Amino acid sequence: MDVLVGYATAHGSTREIAERLAAMLGRAGLTAEARAMEAVDDADAYGAFVLGSAVHRQTWLAPARDFVRDNLDVLRPRPVWIFSVGMPGALRGPWRRMADNEIPVIVESLPGGQSYRDHRLFSGVVARAQLSLTGRVLFRLMGGRFGDYRDWEVIDAWASVIAAELAHG
Repeated sequence: MDVLVGYATAHGSTREIAERLAAMLGRAGLTAEARAMEAVDDADAYGAFVLGSAVHRQTWLAPARDFVRDNLDVLRPRPVWIFSVGMPGALRGPWRRMADNEIPVIVESLPGGQSYRDHRLFSGVVARAQLSLTGRVLFRLMGGRFGDYRDWEVIDAWASVIAAELAHG
């Protein structure tokens, strides 16, 4: 079965997570391809989907939302997993504890009529250069720390779960 690991990225972190997921699915014997969703010409060529986007203001980037909306007829009958990449790992204290509250908001912001097997919120890379001066000040006031917060073990484990589900139909 061909699996699309589609992504929309702002600074590259989400792309790298998608590439890792595709590689892990490939090691499990699946044919998986990581591609920017805006570059996918024929969604119908895939039997399953793992779709992810960077999250800005509690919603996926426009190319990811557009891909889901434009391909609902293809996605509905097929297995679909989704992931979002944000900054929960970079936050501390009450802000960190509130990060999981963002998950239903993200999913509800996606085009309706699609069910997903699972949704994961991963932490990405947060670099000073990615934020405006105001953004950097607010980030620091919230206790944010710059750095790479991707947890590759968690990402790999999720890929293994997806591969097992696909192998068992």
